[in-house]
Amino acid sequence: MTVDAQPRTGGTADAAAPVSAAEALVRRLESYGVEYVFGTCGHTNIALLDALGRSPIEFVIARHEQAAAHAADGYARASGRPGVLLLHVGPGMMNAVTGVATAALDSVPLIAISGDVPSYYYGRHPHQEVNLHADADQTAIYRPFVKRAWHVQRVEDLLRFTERAFWTATSGRPGAVLLNVPMDLFSRTVVPEDHPLPASAAPPGLPAPVAARIADMLAGADRPLIYLGGGLREGAGRDALLAIAEHLDVPIVHSLMGKGAVPDGHPLLLGMPGFWGLEATNDYARDADVVLALATRFAETDASSWDDRYTWNLGGEGAGRLIQIDVDAAEIGRNYPVEIGAVADVALAVQAIAGEVARARPVDRPALRERIRTVRTDLFAGSRERGRSDAFPLRPERILADLRDALPADAVLVTDVGWNKNGVAQCYELPAEGRFITPGGASTMGFGPAAAAGVQIAQPGRVVVALVGDGGMSAQLPAVPMAVERGLPVIFVVMNNRAHGTIADLQAAGFGASYGCEFRDPDGRPYSPDFAAYARACGADGYDIAAPGDLLPALRAAADRRRPAVLDVPMVNEPVPTPGHWNINDIYQGVFPGRATR
Repeated sequence: MTVDAQPRTGGTADAAAPVSAAEALVRRLESYGVEYVFGTCGHTNIALLDALGRSPIEFVIARHEQAAAHAADGYARASGRPGVLLLHVGPGMMNAVTGVATAALDSVPLIAISGDVPSYYYGRHPHQEVNLHADADQTAIYRPFVKRAWHVQRVEDLLRFTERAFWTATSGRPGAVLLNVPMDLFSRTVVPEDHPLPASAAPPGLPAPVAARIADMLAGADRPLIYLGGGLREGAGRDALLAIAEHLDVPIVHSLMGKGAVPDGHPLLLGMPGFWGLEATNDYARDADVVLALATRFAETDASSWDDRYTWNLGGEGAGRLIQIDVDAAEIGRNYPVEIGAVADVALAVQAIAGEVARARPVDRPALRERIRTVRTDLFAGSRERGRSDAFPLRPERILADLRDALPADAVLVTDVGWNKNGVAQCYELPAEGRFITPGGASTMGFGPAAAAGVQIAQPGRVVVALVGDGGMSAQLPAVPMAVERGLPVIFVVMNNRAHGTIADLQAAGFGASYGCEFRDPDGRPYSPDFAAYARACGADGYDIAAPGDLLPALRAAADRRRPAVLDVPMVNEPVPTPGHWNINDIYQGVFPGRATR
């Protein structure tokens, strides 16, 4: 993620004369290259909105703060720039908690600016102040998940804290921050001071002796494996990663967040491990003798609840040896013992390792490549075959197959949670030019619709699809009017099984019923809103998919028309295959506390 430290064309230069703090803050945002601010209005932030109205920065209004936060998050993921979010006091900033936490847990740089009660009313419990057992401290609500929360107590500190907020959000392991501003400070005057961001950043690299040792371990391994997280997606670092893998014939597995970093068609890509991974991927991961883990935290579902019978067997007697590289020192060794732990920028690290690997003798593992080819071919062919079904409601893999046929290769799939996330990560053959964006850390229902709007703002020329369940779409209906107001041609594909399908499946498997997970009318019949009619009411295009053959032409029409569109697609509730393990299933069966292997 980058921040432009130079003023944009059309920006207002700093002046020596006093101006309102709101005006000075807007000038500072312009100088940092901010083009969009997402948010909602309130009496504590309209002074800043008034200043934004005279700026080239565009304000993207949302009808709910969570939608604004997800849109800012999607914009940041797609643009490589930090998202900026404007919030109102109390209920406004509390409504955004889920969206800001989602960005924080996925290492997305997001700067939340919240208005607060007047500074001189602290302790008196003014309108919308967050209080009950203590005086106002709404920053405390965000502190468990943001990298840093600033409460501005003097107007003279506002611009300095703003610079700190942008730098903190974008440096090291990116993340969300909060800048909390009492509303009266926006209207006070200040002499603008220059607080530029560093002209260039120098992230930590990997020392040459460490790179050489890692290269030797990989070259000498019988069953080496590279495990890739979401922090290495393109550029010289990704090229270096492929050079390492191809020189030593090292297979690659990716976390949920890492899907698409290496093309699905690459001959050394095994796929995703863990609960929703593949049996072959889990088998190879469990038996690997050297694992190079890059920018991944070994999340629970990617690691089969850290149970060494299923996915990763690292650090014990006769187990594999782990090399873990991450820019965040707290992640090194958190879940598995490491032999080499390096705090470094992963792109710089793999370039250093690639330079050392190039000196090693090339390795050729034709049997391994053939095994990977067979496994991957069978995976995608099997999904395609199931996707030919004309059953109605549609099987989920039929929906994925039609998407794959209808969309251009560079389309962006923004998913919510459920089949649309887990099934796509497992069996959707993403083209090399495509992009997969999903809420990994928090697995947030309602992320997809508004995040897709933010992605479309960042990349207006691409086809952007929000692939969501009916539960996720219902949670973020405000995304549709946002797309209409902004003229964003997002295609909202609602995989409608009239249920919180993944949880219904878990309950049925664990308890024999799915009470409280399915949507029904007073007579007990499956129920769902008419999402296509809702789209038309908002001014978007609405497509009712009433037969198996309706979906593909509707997708093509929506992509061609370049208008906001909602496709309501009836879908059968069908579980995603789960070759790995998740400890919750032990708990449902009364096994406590599970098998703790570490």
